[in-house]
Amino acid sequence: MHTPVMVSQVVNTFANIPTGVFIDATCGSGGHTQAVLQQRPDLKVLGFDRDQAALCRAAEALSSYGEKVQLCHTTSDKLASELDSRGISEIVGFLMDLGVSSEQLDTAERGFSFHQLGPLDMRMDETGELTACNVVNCYSEEQLAGTLKQYGQERFARRIAAAIVKNRPLRSTTELALVVVSAIPARYRRTGGHPARKSFQAIRIEVNQELKLLSRTIPQAIDVLAEQGRGVFISYHSGEDTIVKQQLRLAETGGCQCPPQLPCQCGAAPSIKLLHRSPKTPVVTEVASNPRSRSAKLRSFEKLPKTC
Repeated sequence: MHTPVMVSQVVNTFANIPTGVFIDATCGSGGHTQAVLQQRPDLKVLGFDRDQAALCRAAEALSSYGEKVQLCHTTSDKLASELDSRGISEIVGFLMDLGVSSEQLDTAERGFSFHQLGPLDMRMDETGELTACNVVNCYSEEQLAGTLKQYGQERFARRIAAAIVKNRPLRSTTELALVVVSAIPARYRRTGGHPARKSFQAIRIEVNQELKLLSRTIPQAIDVLAEQGRGVFISYHSGEDTIVKQQLRLAETGGCQCPPQLPCQCGAAPSIKLLHRSPKTPVVTEVASNPRSRSAKLRSFEKLPKTC
């Protein structure tokens, strides 16, 4: 089962928020939501997830909370419209735990893992049209190389893309992994984990449009938070963390372009304050018990009162 990451840090962040509606925008199996509600039973929760199987697990795990929890099969960038449809004007907490879950990785039929034989799928939402098979077999060599470079920081992106095109059609995760490994020089395969890890990550991000979705979500989350409400983002990939960092920085400064050593003259007004300047990371004991948490970075913020 999926082990939620940095639970104690998440719970502590939301310990003193006002009473109201809390949104878990990547509810998964409900682990973070359950931990927050154990600390704050006065909250009501809207749980979003694009993975229907995950929502089924969450419904079972959270069934004892009854009407306090509502689960929605949707993506985080539909936040504003989902609230509007329910007549909710503001929320007091927002959580987004990015990346892929253990259940998704460990279910071979979902096609996320390079360790197991499975179809080239990688869809978090199994009703989506774009699959890893489409990306691998239909993208041009240039498109493939760009995807591997942008989303995987893969130094051998061009070599891998050329090898994929040469060996088409590819139909399984193990076929793809073998092609990727064969394209990487032998001396670079011995360090840094499995040689196909970055390529699989990049293709998964492309299939699910994860970074574009994140960019659309953050401004909405900030906008709908009530005064003293708090938000948390947990990222696992440098591209994700960069987007979170930049957008929170923009909200923290209000977009001020004045020289930092001088008083602001442009009238920019900050809408949030960061709760810590650098991201928090899992403690050593958590990484030891849950190695998949090792790359997690948690950034949190609090909504400021509106200025006149």
